[in-house]
Amino acid sequence: MNEATPQRRKKILVVSAHPEPRSLNASLTSFAVEHLRAAGHEVRVSDLYAMKWKAPVDADDFPEHAADRRLGVMAASERATLAGRLSPDIAAEQEKVRWSDAVILQFPMWWFSVPAILKGWIDRVFTAGFGYGPEVPPPYSEGALAGRRALVSVTIGARESAFSDRGIHGRLTDVLHPVQHGLFWFTGMTPLDPFAVYGANEVPEERFAAGKRAYGRRLDGLFTDEPVAFRTLVGGDYGRDMRLLPGVEAPGASGLEMHVRPGG
Repeated sequence: MNEATPQRRKKILVVSAHPEPRSLNASLTSFAVEHLRAAGHEVRVSDLYAMKWKAPVDADDFPEHAADRRLGVMAASERATLAGRLSPDIAAEQEKVRWSDAVILQFPMWWFSVPAILKGWIDRVFTAGFGYGPEVPPPYSEGALAGRRALVSVTIGARESAFSDRGIHGRLTDVLHPVQHGLFWFTGMTPLDPFAVYGANEVPEERFAAGKRAYGRRLDGLFTDEPVAFRTLVGGDYGRDMRLLPGVEAPGASGLEMHVRPGG
């Protein structure tokens, strides 16, 4: 970090999802915590496997939901959230998110997505009334969790070229769209470009050292790097049907890239 322009002390939540405490993901989590704390920031960690986090949403998440009542998850979660009656594990994680100035998700890419335990953290923690719903500001804007930065740090077994524009797996930005746009930006958090370690099944020491240096630079820019310039729902680019208006995209833009502002 540039000592000439010190950053204000920030609060950062790192959510880690890997079953092996000696894994590359665990090492990257430890590195991030140490690096951020050395820079003067306050860091909390949710190690989901160590916590034995329960992944599936069910009626136990809403202790006051009557057993003989049909479970409508959105309605039940909103009632429990607004009344402060969520299960204690969910409430604790929501408190961490509220506390934070930035959220970092550290995970291996499994089947082109996050591990099930991390998906379960997302499903259970981002309840109606907390991350979305009529009782909070509109999505895809300065919404419910506005003011927070968000960073994905992902390890990938494949080579980088396979996740390029002509790569067989598709662009990494497209593969991570459900997290970057559908979780972070939907709830108002400001996502940065993801950090990725490719070829993660075999990482010799010299490449790991280079990866840590690169990750350190990304962590130093957590609050200063330009975020992904996703369009806001309320900024005039979308119609009442939530479809992008004709002609606002850059020439030649298509697919998911149309939802990023040109030159952003």
